[in-house]
Amino acid sequence: MPEFYNYNGKICEAGDFFISPDNRGFRYGDGLFETMVVTDGKIRLADLHFDRLFSGMNLMRFEIPKLFTSDYFKDEILSLCKKNKLVNARVRLAVFRGDGGLYDAQSMLPNFVIQVWPLPDHVFQLNENGLVIDVYQQTRKQQDIFSNIKSANYLPYVMAALHAKENRLNDCLVLNSSGNVADASIANVFLLKDKILYTPSLTEGCVAGIMRRFLIENVNAIGLRVHEKTITVEEVEQADEVFLTNTTSVLRWVKQFKNKVYDNAQASNIYKRLMDLLNN
Repeated sequence: MPEFYNYNGKICEAGDFFISPDNRGFRYGDGLFETMVVTDGKIRLADLHFDRLFSGMNLMRFEIPKLFTSDYFKDEILSLCKKNKLVNARVRLAVFRGDGGLYDAQSMLPNFVIQVWPLPDHVFQLNENGLVIDVYQQTRKQQDIFSNIKSANYLPYVMAALHAKENRLNDCLVLNSSGNVADASIANVFLLKDKILYTPSLTEGCVAGIMRRFLIENVNAIGLRVHEKTITVEEVEQADEVFLTNTTSVLRWVKQFKNKVYDNAQASNIYKRLMDLLNN
């Protein structure tokens, strides 16, 4: 396990962290986070991550210090990786408001914590065994101005992940308030049907995933078309192929959803093209 983390710019030893019981991030989920990947000492898709982070901070009405720039956070992340002797790492940068009650925040200025972990070897290759997934029915993701950010208020996804574990599934789809597909517990959802890609639009309440955005922006280079739209559970069952995307794993293909079984011929090719683009 990594020996050090970064708290507000200070390198601390693992196990020493203390958070006040009055902390608004702890009390109310008053914060947001980014999960990033460092490979060969570089942050993959750093500009997209920091664009999302600062957009979310502005939306949540943080008073952003002048010190908080993308270059500042890049330096802090890479310094922490070096301190932990990691060349390849998964990074979690959490930003949250400090102490205070619901109506009396002592400060609108953000605090931050950076953690890093070694990347397992399997994240550098397409999953051999396809995922088995289903729908988590007990909650609905809201469709509002906060739906697309990676909020610290992560309860729907936490419960979906617990449901998946309890039922020996690899993941679960989370539905929105209209009963349509939003995303999965830790990933965005893509369908392939008649050689066209489909994914829930941002108005459907999904997180604005970084790998989702990268794939959409580079879909022409991959040789496909993509449509962002409302996607029903029935459309997932009728798809030719299904895969999930996120920053860490890039793409994971789905073998089974309910009683439908898929192959991965096109998903495998998309993965290879994405990795080529990411490594250039």
